[in-house]
Amino acid sequence: MPDALRLVVFDVDGTLVDSRAHIIEAMEESFSKAGLSAPPREAVLHGVGLSLPELMAQLVPDQPADIHHALAEGYKSASLARHLAAGQDARVTFFDGMRAILDQLRSDEFTLMATATGMSRRGLDRIIVQHGLEGYFQSTQVADTHPSKPHPSMLYAALHDTGVLPQNAVMIGDTSYDMMMAKAAGTHGIGVTWGNHPAEYLADADVIVDTTDALMTALATWIEDRK
Repeated sequence: MPDALRLVVFDVDGTLVDSRAHIIEAMEESFSKAGLSAPPREAVLHGVGLSLPELMAQLVPDQPADIHHALAEGYKSASLARHLAAGQDARVTFFDGMRAILDQLRSDEFTLMATATGMSRRGLDRIIVQHGLEGYFQSTQVADTHPSKPHPSMLYAALHDTGVLPQNAVMIGDTSYDMMMAKAAGTHGIGVTWGNHPAEYLADADVIVDTTDALMTALATWIEDRK
């Protein structure tokens, strides 16, 4: 009997790439333009993965919805301006070993890949082009067209796009929102600890890993169990 298709879904910020410095700088500029004090770095990074309006509501719950929207738009503008000003220097950095994992998974004809990220379409497309990832992902789900994590909408869409059953899919992410989303969608969840949430926040994960080597081992075991 031939192998069934498998789907590996990646979060982006904090899982594939390290964009923390860029996020903090753009957030500080957005709050400054709105005449508000910037929130603590820890609070910002804890909320990475949420959609921008929901993140702003979490950071300044005492402000009205129109301010949350303005802050979200200000963040997008500040982020884009930084990318345009820096040019090629704006390339985000892969966490050590993550590009190799993408390359290895791509070589497996029965394994498909997707993204489920709180980034915008424009931001994700920029990373894909900058790093030559065209054709790597069979489904790219972003915050523009879905409810915020941990709602499972992005995973449902990735499963629909690829025709893979939930039990043959795994979500890899660095936040509690990713693991809660995986659980809600009925997929496997692997939490990574090099991103924005420490291990104690990843309780909904089926597996928690501390290194990319451990992630590849966990993925190899997961794939072997589905052959």
